[in-house]
Amino acid sequence: MHREYCMLVINVGSTSTKVAWYQGNDSVVTETIRYRSEDLGRYSSLSEQLPLHERDLLEFLKKNGIKIEGADMIVSRGGLGRPAPAGAYEIDETMCRDLLEGKYGKHPSALGPAMALNFSRKYGMPAVVVDPPSTDEFHPPARFSGLPEIERKSALHALNQKAAARRLAGDLKKKYEEVNVIVAHLGGGITVGAHREGMVIDCTHGLSEGPFTPERAGSLPTTDLVEMAFSGQLEKKQILSRLVGQGGFFAYFGTSDVEKVQDMIHAGDEKAKLVYEAMAYQVAKEIGAMSVVLKGKIDGIILTGALAKSEMMTKAISEWIRFIAPVFIYPGEDEISALAEGGLRVLRKEEELKRYPHCHKPERTISSQTSLRKE
Repeated sequence: MHREYCMLVINVGSTSTKVAWYQGNDSVVTETIRYRSEDLGRYSSLSEQLPLHERDLLEFLKKNGIKIEGADMIVSRGGLGRPAPAGAYEIDETMCRDLLEGKYGKHPSALGPAMALNFSRKYGMPAVVVDPPSTDEFHPPARFSGLPEIERKSALHALNQKAAARRLAGDLKKKYEEVNVIVAHLGGGITVGAHREGMVIDCTHGLSEGPFTPERAGSLPTTDLVEMAFSGQLEKKQILSRLVGQGGFFAYFGTSDVEKVQDMIHAGDEKAKLVYEAMAYQVAKEIGAMSVVLKGKIDGIILTGALAKSEMMTKAISEWIRFIAPVFIYPGEDEISALAEGGLRVLRKEEELKRYPHCHKPERTISSQTSLRKE
């Protein structure tokens, strides 16, 4: 009989923070704290946002009568840190510094581990991240780009991809380490990964590769991109915004709202229909590529993420790929429960807690008042 552990679970996104209090396998209370983009835009760095997020997290605890001192663990979504294999990692100062400074890429998810570490030190419990986006399990051939100066890197929706793959393995009465699956995470960002016996050996990069998405350009013809970059018409910051944030559907329609694009299609907009089908087509092409990575030995193909809730989208993709392997649709992305499950595996000693990879340096407290500086 497992002890009923208590956990605080945090998932920080671009304009919201999902937070939950767990007792054992059950979520006692879950809440989404929302922020306006214009309000967050007033801060010059992620570190400066820490006091705001910590205040709201404390308010959540107070409002729901939760005594944080009773927590056995704080579990946070990870960020774009130093590449390392999947798993549960103890949050430490070096991890948080790398995330907040954007050493390997900037994303608001960096705030979650920083808050978790501050709370763990103040209230005395371990703080961990589970299957962070910087998860790197690539096999050697996947790292080559075609230029020695540029190496392909792993940056994917590891938490949801692995949770979906574990779910399929369970449905097949197998362990995750016993199956080969292709997982397509469909959302504002799209990543398509090849999972071989418990490891993501290849995957499209969530920011710079693969299909275009509601807001990202995905893979582009490189010579045309170079021409755009050196045309003098756009600055570097503008080009980067076109690639991530203002690409994909946004570039074609001025909106990244998939439901609005679907409404355009229902209203008879032929351009919207064609662009929509093109995105599905590109997702299917990447799934086909990953089937080659797995040499055709595939137990199933998973469509997951927020866009997998759309029957129009999943049907469009499935028509291209169902000949490869059975297609399973697990709509949405329950990252909160995936984080909680990872935390429980550590607490129940079913999974070993890992250390963030770095050279040892003296730790110091993360300040909620000032930005971190490089040592």
